[in-house]
Amino acid sequence: MPVVRDLRVLLRLKNFRRLLAVRLLSQCADGVYQVALATYVVFSPEKETSPVAIASAMAVLLLPYSLIGPFAGVLLDRWQRRQVFLYGNLLRALLATGTAVLILVSVPDWLFYASALSVTAVNRFVLAGLSASLPRVVDAERLVMANSVSPTAGTLAATAGGGLAFAVRLAADDSDAAVVLLGAVLYLCAALASLRMARELLGPDPEVLQPRLRAALASTAHGLVAGLRHLAERRPAAQALTAMTLMRFCYGALLVTVLMLCRHAWASTEQEGLALLGLAVAVSGAGFFAAAVIAPWAVGRLGPFGWMTLCATAAALLEPSLGLPFAPTPMLIAAFVLGLTTQGMKIATDTVVQTSVDDAYRGRVFSLYDVLFNVAFVGAAGVAALMLPPDGRSVPLITMVALLYAATALLLCRWTRRRPPAQPRA
Repeated sequence: MPVVRDLRVLLRLKNFRRLLAVRLLSQCADGVYQVALATYVVFSPEKETSPVAIASAMAVLLLPYSLIGPFAGVLLDRWQRRQVFLYGNLLRALLATGTAVLILVSVPDWLFYASALSVTAVNRFVLAGLSASLPRVVDAERLVMANSVSPTAGTLAATAGGGLAFAVRLAADDSDAAVVLLGAVLYLCAALASLRMARELLGPDPEVLQPRLRAALASTAHGLVAGLRHLAERRPAAQALTAMTLMRFCYGALLVTVLMLCRHAWASTEQEGLALLGLAVAVSGAGFFAAAVIAPWAVGRLGPFGWMTLCATAAALLEPSLGLPFAPTPMLIAAFVLGLTTQGMKIATDTVVQTSVDDAYRGRVFSLYDVLFNVAFVGAAGVAALMLPPDGRSVPLITMVALLYAATALLLCRWTRRRPPAQPRA
């Protein structure tokens, strides 16, 4: 099979394996840390959880990156990306340890959020840098396969980290601090793993580096405008990002719905609610894995935009039929389907952006990509907070999401018709 053959070739590439190891450890730590935050905010016995509380937490943790994200991209196009992975993960390990201490001493919520914000701020640099670095370790012929293996493996690592966090929390008598400390250890391991790569390997090339921080910051505004102009000139990349943002909005609204259903509608105890949430995360992770297997074959035959159209159409058709019963089993099936379609869309989007955008601009464009993710996710949480009742059952919300999926499919179909048909791979 071509997929198996390409995967074997990728795993024989030394530098790809090393970059993948950094991604796996880093995103596993992200999964641990995010579950620790979610359980502290949503499932703590002393807290009254509501959609508004969840939306507020997401806004505090994610919206500030709408401001710093583009600046991160400009710096990524000047700093050596290997060094970003090294020092970024070391800093996150230190900050996560501080968050654990704050949980133990029961500080006010604003101080906890400030600490969590510091940890996830560094994440903007690391994730954008991982995507921007991938074309430096894989040839263009296998970039689609690399985009299916690497980000999807990272998502699965985050899912596994989330599962590990649930297990540690239960074993440690519901100690969120212990879970956060586990995340700090994994961040440290990711930093050490980055040392296996040469400092100059991941770019950017020396002629585009601005090693002095003052010079880099002074040109940030100019670099951001240049990055936006470059993206506007690469219409396929701009269109793919638009479609991915809409899909991300839908996914965020449904995530808040599942959180409220697990907390109030499907479970009588907090432990039972946590177990159901963990199961939903695992099933969604299985959908991510399925996308990694299917997407390279599908993109090769349908083209990136054809495959994206199919993903959005499948979500539009299946999401209301599975979500409207508001029952655990259909919703878990929906979690698998949406994991597959959302990750399948992301694989194609990453490939379009990487092949359409010049290397000197990739850091900026992927940071903008990251900002769109955050804004869409927080916006979805805000809309869900307005529409969801306390138990999470909202027919209007499910219907709105289905219509957005359908609108995304129609847009993609229109863009696909304007392109020459993809040539099937032999």
